[in-house]
Amino acid sequence: MACRITELVIDCADPQRLGDFWCEVLGYVELGWDGADLEIGPPGGFGGPLPTLVLSRSDEPKRGKLPLHLDVNPTDRDQDAELERLLAAGARPADVGQTGEESWHVLADPEGNEFCLLRRRVDAVDSPGAAD
Repeated sequence: MACRITELVIDCADPQRLGDFWCEVLGYVELGWDGADLEIGPPGGFGGPLPTLVLSRSDEPKRGKLPLHLDVNPTDRDQDAELERLLAAGARPADVGQTGEESWHVLADPEGNEFCLLRRRVDAVDSPGAAD
C-alpha cells in the first residue's frame, strides 16, 4: 500500500488573492474556507486524482528560495501561449540563477512563490464531477 498527495499547503498573506491566481492557472475552483484558510481544487473536489491547495493565512513573509516549488505544463496550448496567459493572470518572471538556455520558464505567483512552466504539453486530468 502507498500514500498519495491529496493536499498542498501554501502559507500566504492573502489567501483570496493567491487562490484567485491559482484557480485561473490550474482551472481550479474555490472549495471552501476553514477560518482564514482557503481550499481550492478541481471541480470534483477533494479526493480525486489531483491534489487540492490549501492557502493558509500567515503573517510571516517568505524568506529566500523555497525548498519546494511547483512545475506546471500546458494542457491545451503551446508553451509560448501559456506563458502569455500566465503573465496576464499575474505571474511574473523570476530569476533563480538560470542561464537562459533552459527549456522552461521560471515564474513567481503574486506572492513571490517560484514555479516553473515546462515545455511539454500534457493531457488534462478529468476529475469526478468536472464539466464536460
